[in-house]
Amino acid sequence: MPQHPIAEVLATHTPALMALPGVVGTYEGARSDGSPAIVVMVVKRSPELERRIPKTLEGWPVTIEVTGEIRAMPDSGR
Repeated sequence: MPQHPIAEVLATHTPALMALPGVVGTYEGARSDGSPAIVVMVVKRSPELERRIPKTLEGWPVTIEVTGEIRAMPDSGR
């Protein structure tokens, strides 16, 4: 059972996860059964990333989501 809130665990571990090549983001999401999870967004799934991304962080499950590259939208010229 997790001892710290998921948002706190996510904030603590996001910098290290983002330092992994191929990781483009993290967020608080849900597993297929609706239970809370930490989601790690990656450009593409690879065996190396699967080994380096933990299955749990401080008791919270971690899932991997393939999103591809994420880029900022160009300025709309407001």
